[in-house]
Parts: sequence; structure tokens; C-alpha cells
Amino acid sequence: MTAQAEAGVGAILKRVVANAGVLLGGRSVNAVLGLAYLAVAGRSLGAAQMGVLVLITAFAQFLGDVVKFQSWQTVIHYGARPLAEHDRTAFQRMLRFTIVLDVASTVLGVAIGVAGAFVFADELGWDGAMAPVAALYMLSIVFLVSATPMGLHRLFDRFDVLAQQTALVGFVRLLGSGVAWAAGGGVPAFLLAWAAGSLAGWIYLIAMALIELRRRDLLAGFSWRGRLAEGLPGVWRFAWNTNLAATLDVAFTHVATLLVGALVGPAQAAFWRVGRQVADAIAKPAKLLTPALYPELARLRAGDRHDAMWRLVRHVAVLAGGVGIVLLGVAAVAGGPLLSLVMGKAFAPAAGVMTWQVAAAVIGIFALPLEPMLVSLGKPGLAVRVRLAVSAAFLVALPFLVSAFGLTGAGAGLVAAAAAMALGLLGFILRENGTRRRETPPPSGSDDSLKGEA
Repeated sequence: MTAQAEAGVGAILKRVVANAGVLLGGRSVNAVLGLAYLAVAGRSLGAAQMGVLVLITAFAQFLGDVVKFQSWQTVIHYGARPLAEHDRTAFQRMLRFTIVLDVASTVLGVAIGVAGAFVFADELGWDGAMAPVAALYMLSIVFLVSATPMGLHRLFDRFDVLAQQTALVGFVRLLGSGVAWAAGGGVPAFLLAWAAGSLAGWIYLIAMALIELRRRDLLAGFSWRGRLAEGLPGVWRFAWNTNLAATLDVAFTHVATLLVGALVGPAQAAFWRVGRQVADAIAKPAKLLTPALYPELARLRAGDRHDAMWRLVRHVAVLAGGVGIVLLGVAAVAGGPLLSLVMGKAFAPAAGVMTWQVAAAVIGIFALPLEPMLVSLGKPGLAVRVRLAVSAAFLVALPFLVSAFGLTGAGAGLVAAAAAMALGLLGFILRENGTRRRETPPPSGSDDSLKGEA
């Protein structure tokens, strides 16, 4: 590897870190606001009613994550080359495809959510009296499916908009939760406050995407006519695989919360959710490298710079892993006191499972660039295989772990699943890299694949 090639990767890494830093500003604000509005809800409702609130919102978020096609990844994967080549027609075909997917996903998610709120009320942790309220909250799934504008902002390097949108959601939810607490409202009032935050963020994201598209003159001549996948080879396979990978990822978040609630009750589900919120907040600075990494990998792939992609992934893994180790130490020392201080003494029992959740998050931090690498290489199916195997094993084992060991068992299972996921993805990455090296003859002379890249 030449010094110039390494400098090219270094320049890209700096851009990834810079964009992640912008996101970190918004997510850090949102993490603080998230803990704040959870604390307001917890102190107002108590552990049992807080658990009902958590289970309803988890069900809506679960459906939103499952039904949406992760079309932001399609935007980046199929939009990077047309954008670089100023091919407006090809870019608009990609945009039409992802918008249609988002709309269809929204309709399906709302329909399933409304019906499920009534049909599975007892199984999901709320009674029949709360079912109409839960069904009404399922309408907020509309505001959870905004993958296309999110992908556009990432492709356009407008990470500042994403940071602002994230902070806006948390601010509106905190403001609404404060009003609900002051008014003595119960679970319905807090659901309304959280839905208002999602609505505000959704409107802002779409409005800013439209402004950016018009500024770049990418909407002129836009048409809905033509075959949906025209000019997008392999797009359906890509969309289904990325959607399935994200759906399986939900097993580590919302499905686990729902299962814990079904097995041991809403109060334990609240402990699990609070612990996961803290774990996510601690791991967020490193994990924010992922959305900043996708566009850079897509650009390198568009230029057929596969060696540069592999080097960038290694650099990000080392950087993120170092941050993760430091954050794990912070969680081990300050996690318990933080819960008691913020949420109240009633939530102190969540400290034990929170430590397990943070450990799982740190393992995920080490592995965070692996899945973006596979997706950017057009191999999302490999990530799906790993997630399918690990998620199935985790979900099958979770009832036994919870029944035998309580929340500690669930936390330990989460750690084991995160480790298995990381090793599986790494194995496919190493295999894919070896295959490409065998298929590509070594260049003669010096490596100039990255000249001028910075």
C-alpha cells in the first residue's frame, strides 16, 4: 500500500468521523432528552403503567422497523453513481422506487398495528380497556417510516439535518411529557406526547429533503410513469435482503422487550427498556459512525475501489472498538447511580441487566462496519444469513433464559448473540475479501487506486 493510498483512506475516515460527530451532537441531545422524558413518564406513571407505555410504543416501533424496506440503503446504493454522474433520470427512477416502497410499507404497518392492538392486547401486555388507545397510537407508524428522506440526507452529506431532526423529536416528546405530567395524564397522554415528537421529526425530515432536491434540480421532469424497477438491476433482491436484515435486528430490541413483558410482566419490561435506553445512549457515539460510513463505502464501490473499502472498514473497527471499551468502563462505574438518580429508586433493579446490555452494545460497536461493508458490496444476503441464524437462536433461547435466570439471563443471551453476530459477519467479510483478491490480478507497479481520492 502506498503512502498516497493510505492518505486517501485517511481523508475518507476523517470525513466519516466528522459526519458522525455532527450526528453525535443531535443524538447526544436526544439521548439526554430521551432519558429525561423516560424519567418524567416513570415518575408520573410508576413502573407498572410505565411498562404498558413502553410495550405499546415498542410494538409500534417494531412494526415500523419490520414493514419498512430500509429504502435509505437503496437510496445510497442505487443513487450514489447517478448523483456523481449527474444522471437525473436514473436518480429519479431510484427515488420513485423508494417512495412507493415507503408508502406501501406505511399502509401495511398501520393496518397490522391497529388490528394487532386489539387481537393481541393481553399477549402484548395491555388489557382490553387500553386496546383502543394502543390502536390509535399505531397511526404514528406513518411517522416512523421515513427511510427515503433519511437516505437522501445521508447521500447529500446533510448529516446536520439528521442531527437536528433527532434532537427535535426528543425535545417535543419531553415538552409533551412535561405537559402530560403537569396535567395528571395517564398512559394516553404520554402516548400523545411521544406521537407528537415523531410527527414533528417526520415533517421536518421530509420538508428539508424536498428543499435539498429542488436546490440540486433533481425534481425537474419527475414522473411516476414506467415500471417500478426500471433501470435498477437487482433492486428487489437488494430491498428484500436489507429489509430482512433490519427486521432480524429488531429481535435485539423491540421483540426482546415484548417477550420480556409477556413472560415476566410490564414492570420487568420497563426495567429492560430503561437499561437498553442507557446502553444505547452510551454506545451511540461509536455507533453513529455507521450511517456516516454507508455513503463513503457506496462512493468507493461506485469507483470500484474495493481495496480502499476494506482498509476503511479496518480503520473504523479499530477506532470504534477503542471508543466502545472506554464507554463500557464508564457504564460499569456510573451506570447504577445514574439510574437511581435519573429514574428514581424504583428503577434501581435495572442496573444489573443494563450492564449486560452495554456489554452487548460494545461487541456490536467492534463489529459495526462489517454489515455496511457487505451491503455496499451488494451482498446483503450474507448479512441476512448471519442475522437469521443468530436471531432465531436468541428468540428460541430467550423464554428459557428469562424463566430460569430472569433479566440477567436475557442480558447474558444478548451478549452471546452479539458475539455470534460479530463473528459470523467477520467470517463472510474475510471470505469475500479473499474471493475478490483471487479474482482480481495484482496491479503492476505502485498502487494508485486512491490517487486524488482526498
